Amino acid sequence: MGRIDMRNVTKVFGDAGQQVLAVDDFDLTIEDGEFLVLVGPSGCGKSTTLRTIAGLEEVTEGTISIDGEDITHEKPKDRDIAMVFQNYALYPHMTARENMAFGLKMTTDLSEEEIDQRVREAAQMMGIEDLLESKPGELSGGQQQRVALGRSIVREPKVFLMDEPLSNLDAKLRTTMRTELQDLQRRLNTTAVYVTHDQTEAMTMGDRIVVLDEGRLQQVGTPLECYQKPNNVFVAGFIGSPGMNFLDVRNENGRLVHEAFEYELSEETATELEEAGAGTDLVLGVRPEDIRVASEATERNRITVEPKVVEPVGDVTYVHFDVGDVDVTATISGDVHVQVGEALDVVFPEERIHVFDGATEEAIKNSDRELLSVPS
Repeated sequence: MGRIDMRNVTKVFGDAGQQVLAVDDFDLTIEDGEFLVLVGPSGCGKSTTLRTIAGLEEVTEGTISIDGEDITHEKPKDRDIAMVFQNYALYPHMTARENMAFGLKMTTDLSEEEIDQRVREAAQMMGIEDLLESKPGELSGGQQQRVALGRSIVREPKVFLMDEPLSNLDAKLRTTMRTELQDLQRRLNTTAVYVTHDQTEAMTMGDRIVVLDEGRLQQVGTPLECYQKPNNVFVAGFIGSPGMNFLDVRNENGRLVHEAFEYELSEETATELEEAGAGTDLVLGVRPEDIRVASEATERNRITVEPKVVEPVGDVTYVHFDVGDVDVTATISGDVHVQVGEALDVVFPEERIHVFDGATEEAIKNSDRELLSVPS
């Protein structure tokens, strides 16, 4: 079992003269066996949050419990967790076998035979049986990461904590290791909390993701929920690659008015905004992949733009153009020929637009995408 309950966790660094609020009133339940990803930009508090779970940072306020047992003030060694670090943290003078066994020797009463059996089983699981007598300096980055993961596995903990464990690997190996980590966690059925600043990792790995900014929890949900139904401008802009486009508009008589265009809303959408209490100043959001080339010159709400950069990448093409003084990116089919400097008519489909409050930046309307579930 490995259910984690964090209640009103706050972490403040520094003294009364100069304080830094790293984690602000963090409240979350992580279910047993869940793969949860903490994601956000550098300095948002994700690693500090992870370290409070590990006991490497003492919380200023709030409580943390695992399976109902309050561990807020327990020492790290008494929390039944295992942590994988960004820099592997392997002892350079020890072999892979000795690195994997070291924690068990220091913290358990297991016999040498039991420790060796656990190490061999973990090594087989990680595919490093032939590397057990090698030292870290003789191993590649990917092999060292597998040793570090194996060292955590042999502990058989309630919770795995992973702090950007793939960031030192090259792009191809990161993709491979992402898949291996997900498969490993599901086979072990152990709760995992994973920290990354890479939203692609978050989207592809997490059962749920937690989006953080400046120490505050912005949204918790499945990757698709955060992508399709973002709570605010920050989440909408952070989740998705390329990021969502944002345009400041005014809400006037059923139209969204921008300096470069006027977007006529349907009666249904205009009513939805009115019922939501939308004010005059709004932010129109549209994802690059939702922008499409107008099918005919008379199509409603089309905008004529002039591509300034065209980036073909195979099945899709990224087209960059200005709308007023805002750089907008569209992701269109690679089969569509687009030329720099030639006029192009594009459409922001109404069923795909997002609308945010201009003052609070909270979502007023999200796209009409349906969150489909896969039949079990």
